[in-house]
Order: sequence, then C-alpha cells, then structure tokens
Amino acid sequence: MSSSRRSTPSSRGAATAAALLAAVLLVGAAAGPSRRERALAADLDRIFDAPVMEQGLWGVEVKSLDSGRVLYARNARTLMMPASNMKILTLAAAAETLGWDFRFTTTLESDGQVENGLLRGDLVIRGGGDPTINTRGKRADAVFDEWAAGLKAAGVSRIEGHVIGDATAFDDRRLGQGWAWDYLEAAYAAPIGALELNESSATLTIRPGAKPGDPAGLELPPGTGLGLIYHVATGESGTATAITVGRQADRAYLDVRGTIAVDAAPATREVAVANPSLYFAHSTVLALGARGIQVHGLPRELVPSEFETPAAPRRVLVESKSPPLRDIAAVMMKVSQNLYAETLLKAVGGAKSGLGSAENGRRAAAEIFAGWGIPEGGYVQADGSGLSRYDYVTADAVVTILERLFKDPRHKEAFMATLPVAGRDGTVASRLKGTRAEANAAAKTGSISNVRTLSGYVKTRDGETLAFSILANSFTIPAATVNYIADVAVETLANYSGR
Repeated sequence: MSSSRRSTPSSRGAATAAALLAAVLLVGAAAGPSRRERALAADLDRIFDAPVMEQGLWGVEVKSLDSGRVLYARNARTLMMPASNMKILTLAAAAETLGWDFRFTTTLESDGQVENGLLRGDLVIRGGGDPTINTRGKRADAVFDEWAAGLKAAGVSRIEGHVIGDATAFDDRRLGQGWAWDYLEAAYAAPIGALELNESSATLTIRPGAKPGDPAGLELPPGTGLGLIYHVATGESGTATAITVGRQADRAYLDVRGTIAVDAAPATREVAVANPSLYFAHSTVLALGARGIQVHGLPRELVPSEFETPAAPRRVLVESKSPPLRDIAAVMMKVSQNLYAETLLKAVGGAKSGLGSAENGRRAAAEIFAGWGIPEGGYVQADGSGLSRYDYVTADAVVTILERLFKDPRHKEAFMATLPVAGRDGTVASRLKGTRAEANAAAKTGSISNVRTLSGYVKTRDGETLAFSILANSFTIPAATVNYIADVAVETLANYSGR
C-alpha cells in the first residue's frame, strides 16, 4: 500500500528559501563577468600593458552589441585626441540631420539677358558645399560638361560679364579650429568653402633644368592664389630627388626647396590652394572656354558687404546635384578625406541654422549626442575631421555612437558600408591580413602626430558583434608599433568565444 508525503508549512518555507537563494545566485552570476570574459580581459590587459607603451596612454572600450555587456574597459571615460576617429561623430551628425540620400546643389545663375548667344551680365556659380567636384571618377569633367551643355541649351555661347564664385552658403572661416600652421601647404589641410574644386588642392610640378646647377622649373595651375619662392636646384644625373614645400601662415606663398636630378622625371606635390572659391571660378572660365563658351570678363569671388544695395534677383540657368551622402561618406571614411568631413560639419550647421559654419555644426551635433545619452564633457569637438589637436573623445562615447548607428535601421547598413574593411580596402587594406579579423573587422583609423586610433566593429568566433574603440595618445615610439598592438587586440576579439 503506497502513501504520499504531505508538505508541512516548514518544509514549504525551506523550499521557497532555497529557490530564492538559487535565483539570487543566478542573477549574481549573470551580472558578473563569466570565466571567458575574465580571460578575454586578461588577454587584452597583457596586450595593452606592453612595456614599449609604458609612457603612452590607452583609452579602450569593447562592448557586445548582442548582450549589451561591456567586455573590457581601460580609461574608457578619459578624454583622448581621436585624430580621424572624429569623422565618426561628424558622419553620425550628418546622417541624422541630412539623411543618407541628401545631395548638395550647385547652380549657375545670372541676372543678365541672353541676346544672340551673348549673356549680357555675370555668370554666378552659387555653391552649396558639394565636395565631390574633383578628379575622383572624373566627376569634375562630367560637371563641366553638364554646365556647358546646359548653358548652350539656354542659348548661351558667350558670356559678356565675369564668372563669379558665390560661396556665401558657408561662413568665411576656411581653416578648422586648432589647425597647426606647419601643414597649411598640405592638401590634407585644404581650406573649406561652399565651392570646392579638386578638394581645394592643386598639383605643384617641379621639372629639372637643362643642366646640373640650373634652377628647376616650378608650375602651378592658374587661379590657386599662391605665389612661388624658388629654392630648387638641378642635381647631377642619378641623384635622389628631395623636395620640401612650406608656407607661412600669414602669406600665400609656397617656399619650395631641394634638388632634382637633371635626368629625373618631373616631381609633383599636392598643395592646398589659398582661395577655394576664386580657384573654382578661374577653373570654370578655363573649362567653359575649352567647351566652346567664351568668357569676356574675369574670374571673381562674391564678397558680400552689409552696405551693398540688394542684388538683382538671379535666375537659375543650370543646376547640378552631388552624389548622395552615402557615397560621399564612403570616400570620407575609407580614405579619410578631411575636406569632406569639414564640409559635412558646416552643412549640418547650415541645415539647422541657415549658415554653414563649424560652430553651428558643433551645436547641432551636441544636441543629437545629448539625446543619445552622451554626457556633456564626454567629447570636445573643434573640427569635423580630427585634424585639430583641440578635439577630444572618450572610448565610451565612441562606442555609444557606434552602438546607436548599428541598432538604428535608418543608419546601420549605410554606415557600415562606409567603414574600411580589414585586409580589404581603405586605410586598413594592409592590416590584419591572414587573421580571423580579415574581411571581418570594419573600422575607422585615426592618425596625427603621437596619436593613433581604431574604432569600429568585429565579429567573434561565435558570430557575436562587438563594438570597440581603441585610442592611443602621448607615445613617442614608432606609430607602426602602436598600430600593431591595436591590431593584436582586434585579432584577439575576433578569436574570442563566449561559449
């Protein structure tokens, strides 16, 4: 005969207590790092504790976008110079404000009448900030072809007046806040404007003289606004070419020094122009002339004055649209194009406040990031590109933005497509080859003196998506060594398994 045991109040209480204790233990175990997470953190500590970086500073955060757990943090809320990782912030603000399908507009306008093929008046190029009218994909040639065809369709074969560059959609501050004087001649520090041709840069050509000892010949395209100071000599046959280019901050002159062998091919250097809108107007005059539209006036820049009487209304003769933001951003991020980033920051400011300025762009970006939970003081933005040493971010803030973009269906696909892919393209094309991170990690690099950064995404061995930000500052060792340490860390993340 079988019997069943009846629960007593005391036995039921003991069972309840045991269940509660088990639940507490489970919650505690879930809240703390697992054994594998602790092992990952130990591995990363060993990497970032490398003695060679003893005098440098790391700011690092790694977060699982699947679980929401921060897997590793080192100085994650310490402000660090980001270099071109600042472009992540600029692009996030541009995507949120303008949208991925946004296109810049450039128009040809005039208040003159057309009579028998003659435009009796000036032709005004009103810029909206399009940074893509350049040699990439021969887009500048295509735009000038479009303009010439559009003018001819409007009955214009000659222009009586001037070609005037109107860049008033942006303010007249052409350099980023905190840019250094000792690289102003470089194309990567080109001036910002609402009219930008060939990324506001031009090619300086140095040709050897007829015999050793002769001065070399220097050439610049017309309209750059730059003078040349010659200090280049022709060397003996077979000698190395050694050229330096400098520019004083308060002078529009390039000081070119060095030697070039008598039998050497011409050397070239890409240099920043002095006045982007005037350079644009001058190049437009030449381009229209080459396409059969003669200009009798001169290239000029529109300089508004508060004392001028209002200009006569102009009508649009031709309108051009840039490629969409998603395409512009891919160039900006994969090759780290500074001018594109500075232009986007001003475009954000223009969209929110009417005038395209970096100040307005920073203010608009701050409102966005505050809404995303980034605390005041979590970053300092001086420019759009990261060229300024006044820029600061925390690894935590960068990861917060990366997480936000990844989890927002409006941004995820488009943003991911802009990032360089390890071992495949962009600024990480030669990095992490032969590792599990190759063709896996997608990350933005950053590089200025004594600063190297790498932030983006990588999938683990289990397919878990991690967002990471690795910021290195204040080192004097070779930058290649710092990049190697960061790459070993990303490879470690790619090899990680949380199971």
